[in-house]
Amino acid sequence: MGKNFAPKGKQCRREGVAIHPKGIKVLARRPFPPGQHGSENRNKLSEYGKQLREKQKAKRIYGVLEKQFSRYFERALKKEGNTGIILAQLLETRLDNVVYRSGFASSRPQARQIVSHGHVLVNGKKLNIASYTVEIGDIISIKPSAQASPLYTRVKEMKEPPSLGWLSVNLNDMSAKLLSVPAEAELEPLFDPRLVVEFYSR
Repeated sequence: MGKNFAPKGKQCRREGVAIHPKGIKVLARRPFPPGQHGSENRNKLSEYGKQLREKQKAKRIYGVLEKQFSRYFERALKKEGNTGIILAQLLETRLDNVVYRSGFASSRPQARQIVSHGHVLVNGKKLNIASYTVEIGDIISIKPSAQASPLYTRVKEMKEPPSLGWLSVNLNDMSAKLLSVPAEAELEPLFDPRLVVEFYSR
């Protein structure tokens, strides 16, 4: 069985972050990499090994395959500014991630499923491409016919919408608007973009 298909708990322990909802409990119970000498081996990683590990972590967090991740890096490289930060911004503004950040899904994998099942509208039109880059001003919403699902009923019962400076969420009509690209200070430190840039710069 390849590493990409490792059990969810092991993936979370290997990367040190809760990629899946169950990962929070797994990491609380066993906050070290899988294997008898997991933490010891991690400390012995070469610089290249650390860079590779960070790239793999980013891929797993956002559910992106190798070729697609490389294309994100190429896009980031062509833009003016800090390549690592731009890479993180591109990943954060994927449609599935915006659905997740809006609170309409409990995890990124669930958000991808919601998008692929055609439950998501972008500016009033159905869009089932999880990798679509949400643009500033785009309005993301759950289509009305799907909102009767128990999944979305629970979302509507949330007392407060997610508090993000770059995303405005309305739980009443299950919509969210991208106000801006997340600034560096607003990016959750899920992975180290600097190490990813170093990996591709070798």
